[in-house]
Amino acid sequence: MYYFLGHLSFIDLCLSCVTVPKMLGDFLRQGKIISFPGCLAQIYFLHFLGATEMFLLTVMAYDRYVAICNPLHYLTVMNCQLRFQLVFACWCGGFIHSITQVILVIQLPFCGPNELDNFYCDVPQVIKLACMDTYVVEVLMVSNSGLLSLVCFLVLLFSYAVILITLRTRFRQGQSKALSTCASHLTVVSLIFVPCVFIYLRPFCSLSVDKVFSIFYTVITPMLNPLIYTLRNADMKTAMKKLSKKHVASCLLPC
Repeated sequence: MYYFLGHLSFIDLCLSCVTVPKMLGDFLRQGKIISFPGCLAQIYFLHFLGATEMFLLTVMAYDRYVAICNPLHYLTVMNCQLRFQLVFACWCGGFIHSITQVILVIQLPFCGPNELDNFYCDVPQVIKLACMDTYVVEVLMVSNSGLLSLVCFLVLLFSYAVILITLRTRFRQGQSKALSTCASHLTVVSLIFVPCVFIYLRPFCSLSVDKVFSIFYTVITPMLNPLIYTLRNADMKTAMKKLSKKHVASCLLPC
């Protein structure tokens, strides 16, 4: 689990760096301008890291299934080679998804005024600036981003339903610990997938709540993920208690 959590934390850190620095800089200056190559770079890395995170969360659901439903075979099934292959497949899937988005956007003609209705560049807002009928492109974008989010979300819900049914019918001991582990994962999944499904799985019409979901997905969720996994993990709680006790003991020592 910690192997996958390490990659998830790295993705969250990088995902925040894609949009937050430029966003904070725009808040401090009068002219909020981004170049076309910079806009494409934001779209690429946003979808690259976002899709990789979705695939990784799906893989983590399989990891939890093996750990909870087949604990005696866990080390045999989830060996080092399989873990590396799964993570590598997640990064490759994210790259393919992202490069497809960029190829579709870069072929659109733009003739101004090029003013984005968001805090950063994303596919729905950039498509609105094109000087052509974008119906086909919008359908391709929805089928790529929207269906990807929805399918991964449904697969995750199904996998956790299987885990909960297995816990209820086969195991009596250790249910609370397993449910605690699954609860943290389900919380992160909901925070990530619900905004993505709302933004990408509908016609590209502007709503005032879009900006809220965009900020939530790119800023709030990456910040909350490490806290959720840390506070829900027994090993991390034990380590934090030991560290706090040492700190209190050192403060009570006479100078």
